[in-house]
Amino acid sequence: MSRKLIKSGIIVSVMTLVSRVLGLVRDVVVARLMGDGAAADVFFFANKIPNFLRRLFAEGAFAQAFIPVLTEVHENDDKRQLREFVAKVSGTLGAIVFVVSIIGVIASPVLAALFGTGWFMAWLEGDEAGDKFVLASTMLKITFPYLAFISLTGLAGAILNTLNKFAVAAFTPVLLNVCIITCAIFLAPTFEQPAYALAWGVFIGGIVQFLFQLPFLFKAGLLVKPKWGWHDENVVKVRTLMIPALFGVSVGQINLLFDTFIASFLVTGSISWLYYSDRLLEFPLGLFGIAIATVILPTLSRNHVSNNPKAFSANIDWAFRMVCLLGIPAAVGLGVMARPILTVIFQRGAFTAETAIMASYSLTAYSFGLLSFMLVKILAPGFYSRQDTKTPVKFGIWCMVANMVFNLVLAVPFGYVGLAIATSMSATLNAALLYITLHQQGVFVLSRTSVLFILRVVIASAAMGGLIYYRDKGLAFFELSLSTQMLEVGMTISMSVVLFLITMLILGMRPRHFRSGGD
Repeated sequence: MSRKLIKSGIIVSVMTLVSRVLGLVRDVVVARLMGDGAAADVFFFANKIPNFLRRLFAEGAFAQAFIPVLTEVHENDDKRQLREFVAKVSGTLGAIVFVVSIIGVIASPVLAALFGTGWFMAWLEGDEAGDKFVLASTMLKITFPYLAFISLTGLAGAILNTLNKFAVAAFTPVLLNVCIITCAIFLAPTFEQPAYALAWGVFIGGIVQFLFQLPFLFKAGLLVKPKWGWHDENVVKVRTLMIPALFGVSVGQINLLFDTFIASFLVTGSISWLYYSDRLLEFPLGLFGIAIATVILPTLSRNHVSNNPKAFSANIDWAFRMVCLLGIPAAVGLGVMARPILTVIFQRGAFTAETAIMASYSLTAYSFGLLSFMLVKILAPGFYSRQDTKTPVKFGIWCMVANMVFNLVLAVPFGYVGLAIATSMSATLNAALLYITLHQQGVFVLSRTSVLFILRVVIASAAMGGLIYYRDKGLAFFELSLSTQMLEVGMTISMSVVLFLITMLILGMRPRHFRSGGD
């Protein structure tokens, strides 16, 4: 099983790497086009609301409720029942997200006023900043239908992941990035407001991603005619699990929207600075944390269905170990190299040196929470796979309230950086609660091997961080040309990775540490 997990994890990571690299290219194009100006703030805002709903309907609550039930049906080896279940789930989900998308388009001014209150108030007062409210309302009309297509894409991806076909769903986001980049390059010059081209790129990307999945579903024999199945036994089970899961996933998304709400009262650029730093944080989070979480949920669901608690605990232990191996050094690297990385990736066109400096502060703050973000991704499936969606929800609500309090307390002295600090603090609280509860329930016990392994990772990461700090300290980095800066960043990262691996080997890292349950 561990070989399967590692192979699946590598496949998802490679596909995610391609997607994240293209995502960075997309962000470079957006940064060059709009920098941290008003239009950039509005585009990121308009993209955030449908993405919030996407994570509820498609990737978050739905997947957490759907995959364990689908695994149960799939393990029965009844192809007819499986096809019937997929048909009823796709029909029910499709109808719901279609209606929600229509409502979202019609109510876009209300949503813009609700989540961009600072802009709405400026519009009422006739202030120039009120133009953001008008722009946001229009852009939401374009981006909101993306929800319907990406939700069905998420359904298809969940089905394929359950069948251990992880590559397709992991590659699909590449197409969204390609669409946005293409529209930014070729459509933007034709619009008076270039941000509209990006919005259309999101809309087109949703359609393309959905169509891309269909041939693979057909090949798997699960491209079926959708049916309304609200009262179907298995659909009811998904609904029952999804209701608390909706609250759980929405907690994190509400935190992001609350951050946006507060940031709309801060100086222009705050939302963009948080966005650019968050995008870099998402790189290791998606590449490692989400990739491991993607393969672990179906595996844990099978362990639970087959009543194998030893394998269940061993697989979470493996995921915990891998997340620490990748997350701790990534957090150290991002925190210490925040400004050089932002400069090399984004600083061109409208993205100035000042923008890089401002975004580096929030990236450093986010880096303290990176490991916690990743741990939440792999600990929560320990509950979802057992069809317990209520416990993560309870903790999520506590952390949401804590995040709001942290936001209000820290936004005054630290501005947008305070919002990033608050997010990291609440994520750490969430990870701690999930771990303690799994341990108390006797479901997961961190092995002695993993404890010692994590100590090695901490020591090696500290050595790596020291190298980065003293190397950067001796360079007049920001006086160098862009090509030389890129070379220096590449050399520093390469040297750091080599030092980290050598230190880990000296401290005793061996192949057995990569095996599930290996000692």
